[in-house]
Amino acid sequence: MTQNAIEINGLSKTYAAQRGEPAKTALNDIDLTVPAGSIFGLLGPNGAGKSTLINILAGLVRKSAGSARIWGFDQDVNPRQSRASIGVMPQELNMDPFFSPRAALDVQAGLYGVRKADRRTDEILEMIGLTDKANAYSRTLSGGMRRRLLLGKALVHRPHVLVLDEPTAGVDIELRQMLWQNIRKLNQQGMTIILTTHYLEEAEEMCDEIAIIHQGRKIAHDQTSNLIGRLDAKTLVIQPVAPAPDHIDLPAGVALSRRADGALALSYRRNETAAEDVLDAVRAAGIRIHDVASEDPHLEDVFLALTSSAGDDRAA
Repeated sequence: MTQNAIEINGLSKTYAAQRGEPAKTALNDIDLTVPAGSIFGLLGPNGAGKSTLINILAGLVRKSAGSARIWGFDQDVNPRQSRASIGVMPQELNMDPFFSPRAALDVQAGLYGVRKADRRTDEILEMIGLTDKANAYSRTLSGGMRRRLLLGKALVHRPHVLVLDEPTAGVDIELRQMLWQNIRKLNQQGMTIILTTHYLEEAEEMCDEIAIIHQGRKIAHDQTSNLIGRLDAKTLVIQPVAPAPDHIDLPAGVALSRRADGALALSYRRNETAAEDVLDAVRAAGIRIHDVASEDPHLEDVFLALTSSAGDDRAA
């Protein structure tokens, strides 16, 4: 096992001008490392460059500059080994409608040069819950079943790195839980997982580290807990015994919002204001406290703060 499953240095991609449209820079000097054995989140708004980066790693798009190593193999020096080290579950439901799941997995294994004796078709079909549909036409499968089949196809050659591009987009809760159960199991077996998703609560729960790219640039990369900790925010949610007065004198920097159930949500920066000062101001307003709870920021808050500030910096 290598220390890093993915090592990217100075990766850039510029698409040439076409039909009167100017050239477009999709990736701009990206440096990124993905630790082996981790679950790694690659996040960004639509059009940030995530799909371009994934397609470069998969060997589907040629980079304009920089280097990429997958499981220690440089794409330029050992292209076959680097491609064999990665499996991609794409977002698009691309498959031959006349192939059965069994045939689709066998064909995919053949494309990677997996000998018949080494194929794990039945094992994969069982893992993705398609054993009973093994010989049905793919066109008869539901959307969720097709998404499971995409996961199976990405696993036929035993990759060291698995990329999941929006794996739970548009799927129901039952399928989402099944997918995450399988992903955790694969990760426990040593597989490195790279996840792109717009469901930020999934990334917050699943990922050890997260990188955020915006407008083709990496704007953040850290352990998930550290990334959330960058947003120095806290909210005290106070449920008063009786309706609170219209005006409350609060310390500078404390913002008050009133919730539908009558609770007071008091947000502040932990490095500037102490929780005790907030509570003292509430008591000084004559408010008796029935219950109090605290809320920490979530990944979504950090994501919005970072992408908004990056856009402002670009505009400036």
